[in-house]
Amino acid sequence: MDEENTELLAESVVRLLQEKKLLLSTVESCTGGAVAARIVDIPGASDVLIQGLVTYSNQAKHRLAGVNTETLEQWGAVSEQTAREMAAGGNKSGETDVCISTTGIAGPGGGTLEKPVGLVYIACDFQGKTQVRELHLTGNRMDIRKKTVIQALELIRACVSSCA
Repeated sequence: MDEENTELLAESVVRLLQEKKLLLSTVESCTGGAVAARIVDIPGASDVLIQGLVTYSNQAKHRLAGVNTETLEQWGAVSEQTAREMAAGGNKSGETDVCISTTGIAGPGGGTLEKPVGLVYIACDFQGKTQVRELHLTGNRMDIRKKTVIQALELIRACVSSCA
């Protein structure tokens, strides 16, 4: 997806949240705040975006997003369980309706056989119901991060459209 289409996607997310009168939080690891940045690029973002947390370390995931230390120890930072808790914790701390979380391995290092570079989990918690997607992305670090942002925006739109 090119920049123009990504901007249109972000715009559609902001408009949908405005129409439904919903508030959004983000809790990001591998995207480092890029999802929130795409939302902020859109005029009217201040109507819907309450907070954007970058929780790059396990300590930040625990302290800011409320991810259980047991979850991090058992499943690791890059897991469905962690993504799910990040999204729920972001909604709780931001007192929002919708929270998107991203956690993954963008590379070029850090991958293993069990968790290779390009493995990403995104979760959308909408009023206590959470949808998680496991992604297997290719490309360099920047490609993986950009693709994750697009997938996160699409998940917000899908989650809110199907649940609201």
